Amino acid sequence: MKIAADDIRTYGYDDLPRLMALMTGDEKHGPAATSTLDALWVLYDRVLRVTPERREDPTRDRFLLSKGHGPMAYYAVLAAKGFVPVEWLPGFGAYDSPLGHHPDRVLVPGAEIGSGSLGHGLPIAVGSALGLRAQGLHEPGVWVLIGDAELDEGSNHEAIAFAGPAGLERLHTVVIDNSSASHARPGGIAARFEAAGWSAVTVDGRDHEALYAAFIAPHPGRPHVVVARVEPKNA
Repeated sequence: MKIAADDIRTYGYDDLPRLMALMTGDEKHGPAATSTLDALWVLYDRVLRVTPERREDPTRDRFLLSKGHGPMAYYAVLAAKGFVPVEWLPGFGAYDSPLGHHPDRVLVPGAEIGSGSLGHGLPIAVGSALGLRAQGLHEPGVWVLIGDAELDEGSNHEAIAFAGPAGLERLHTVVIDNSSASHARPGGIAARFEAAGWSAVTVDGRDHEALYAAFIAPHPGRPHVVVARVEPKNA
């Protein structure tokens, strides 16, 4: 698929609500989508070294959306940055649309994994970071966005426990904390990662400057997690 140059990166953060409003239909998972919006925007706008032209480049950064249910914010950001045509957005969730209720890496340009089944993204990110290191590719960063409720899944804790001692410095995790986890305590998310040898920062998930500073914070020899707190899901 070729996208005209005039359609690439012509949208800003203020356009995202309008882009999201183009997506209608059932199973939108609105809170799941809007909780990720600011973190996704800051990553794609200021941090990730990936563009539509570089999405097959071996040296690109990898972004894995593990919190794949309710991907409207993800699709809006991808459209704003020129990965997918804006014209695809109104068809969200339709039978013949590439924009499904869960992202499909085969159908969505820029998507690195098919996601939606919670608990898979962080283990895949660990494997990706290991694979890149084994190939001698030390420049690409691997970023994965998960929800706080995903930490109820044991597979994530195995990944956390492995990544710290393995020194996966190019691995970054963003946890969107909207107080939807069944088994949680205040401050427990960052503490869990820190106990396994990770660098950890907790910030306001709506504050773009705080998110950016946390995303680029140095963490030599260790994987890094940013816990982005947003309004509670059921508030």
